[in-house]
Amino acid sequence: MTRLIVAAGGGGDAVAAAMLHAALYGDEDRAVILTYAWDRLLVDPIPGPRGADNFTGLAPVTHSVRSVPATAEPIAPAGSTLPRLAEELPHTVALLDPHHGAEGVTRQLEELIDHLAPASIDLLDVGGDILAQGDEPTLKSPLADALTLAACCQVNAPIRLLVAGPGLDGEVSPDDLRPLFGPLVHSFTAQDVESVGSVLQWHPSEATAMLAATARGARGICEVRDAGFAVPLTDEGPTVHEVDLDEAINRNTLARAIMTTATLDEAEAYSREICGFSEIDYERNKAAWLTEQPPTKLEPDDVLLRLDQFQREARARGVTHTTFRHITEALNLSGSHRGELRQLLISSRPEQYAAPLWRIPADVSSPR
Repeated sequence: MTRLIVAAGGGGDAVAAAMLHAALYGDEDRAVILTYAWDRLLVDPIPGPRGADNFTGLAPVTHSVRSVPATAEPIAPAGSTLPRLAEELPHTVALLDPHHGAEGVTRQLEELIDHLAPASIDLLDVGGDILAQGDEPTLKSPLADALTLAACCQVNAPIRLLVAGPGLDGEVSPDDLRPLFGPLVHSFTAQDVESVGSVLQWHPSEATAMLAATARGARGICEVRDAGFAVPLTDEGPTVHEVDLDEAINRNTLARAIMTTATLDEAEAYSREICGFSEIDYERNKAAWLTEQPPTKLEPDDVLLRLDQFQREARARGVTHTTFRHITEALNLSGSHRGELRQLLISSRPEQYAAPLWRIPADVSSPR
């Protein structure tokens, strides 16, 4: 049997989809994970999502759907985590392309469902911003989730909406999400995380990293993103809840508005109108700023000194954990340094590695 899992926001949702499949369905089936190639600027210097034209080596699945094998490559200067993800996961990674708006995503879903006749279809979102109304002050990336939600609501097939790690994306409060939850489907455990353990060693997703960390028992406050959002790590972190699909679309103003969009530009315009911003505009502005701010070189002694300063300030804010992505940006290092930085930190201070997060020690009052 084949299971279809739609990664609502792309990126780390695809990693969480593999973890979900292992937890719920075991090894007897294989999944097709339909996901965006929408990596942030630490991985892909080009703002927005990538389409099929941005890759070589994709394999046709249907007229509108291409799979991303391990041998596929993004066309420079674009970057993508999907080929490596395909190499390390025992599933088929299929490319979700939003450039033809919600109509295009709907068409991809319909073709894939007709082709696969899947035993189940899950729409998975880590964090819960797929349930955003659009006016939340902490909302940062509503467009990708809204597009997948809008498409799933128009497909004539039973689709189960699942929210994992309530609030772990730092965009919608768990208090706002809780009344919307239906049955508890699963609580991830440390054993569940092992299915994606190797991926978490390099993948930049912060929400899925926190999902895995809470499954492994991490608790406290995790600082994430370039702006340094504080995300609580609680007992609710590893949970997965079902949400009524109709209730979700009734709540998500942006998803309702973009149902008939035929281009990504059109959907993005609705995001500006309804939410007051476009996440792709944010990426465009940040990309322009980064070209004017040359990143600091990775000099180990200097990096560790600046890390101490960062940790002292973070601990003063009550922070107990952070991500390697956040440290990379906080120290003004380029995305190409993220792996090297991770190795430096783990080799220098292995006691602070709370895989896949970085633990801020309680006593960082003086430099080392």
